[in-house]
Amino acid sequence: MKYLVWDLKQLKRGERVKVALTGNAANVRLMTNTNYQNYKNGRRHSYVGGLVTKSPVVLGIPSSGHWFLTVDMQGLRGSTNASVQVLPSPLPTFQDAPLSSVPSLVQGRNDESFGFQDDDLREHDVFISHASEDKDEIVRPLAMALKNAGLSVWYDEFELKIGDSLRQKIDKGLAKSKFGIVVLSKSFIRKGWTNYELDGIITKVVSGEQVLLPIWHNITKQEVVDFSPSIADKLARNTANFTVDEIAIEISELIRS
Repeated sequence: MKYLVWDLKQLKRGERVKVALTGNAANVRLMTNTNYQNYKNGRRHSYVGGLVTKSPVVLGIPSSGHWFLTVDMQGLRGSTNASVQVLPSPLPTFQDAPLSSVPSLVQGRNDESFGFQDDDLREHDVFISHASEDKDEIVRPLAMALKNAGLSVWYDEFELKIGDSLRQKIDKGLAKSKFGIVVLSKSFIRKGWTNYELDGIITKVVSGEQVLLPIWHNITKQEVVDFSPSIADKLARNTANFTVDEIAIEISELIRS
């Protein structure tokens, strides 16, 4: 099998690799040295990435070490070329602390401060606030991963139907969700409607307790600070450091505990 390969040398967790394809879609694989050797020799291997149909794509380095990136057309027709750029980590890693380290991250049972007497009154485990531009790359896969983990997820593509009042549905989703996720990106910051959703989630933060999880997506620390200094200090997850599946697993385990 023919493929393109880049030896990225030693990279640190949190750094990102930007891959721009020219031509057709292609398989993009970010692999450790051991997994690359297995890939090269036709053996079973693990990787970050997969089939890329929309370019460019940014992949996060999940752990420090020696990394390789390959581009191939296995199972595909045509040809492609690519350029690869290593980007710095957009945020410091201190925000990667375990979610369980913040006991108030999920609204507790019988918590009268939120106006509920019973957890069962909350119809959803998770509410996801996002910009539509981020649906394909992160939001829809995250919503599906959370749903597949057995959680009830308020996500507009699951909940909204033609003729629905968007504002009323969002208000209800916010009011009856235990946990708020904000996918914070450049597109999110530019939009006014997402800020309305964020304001609704923020109203559930009382006495300094955190009941929302910001997910930083292709955004810098300074951009977050300029948008909201208080959110910049919250425990967060960063798509440069964590995969969608890793984030979904951690959230589902937290809520179930």
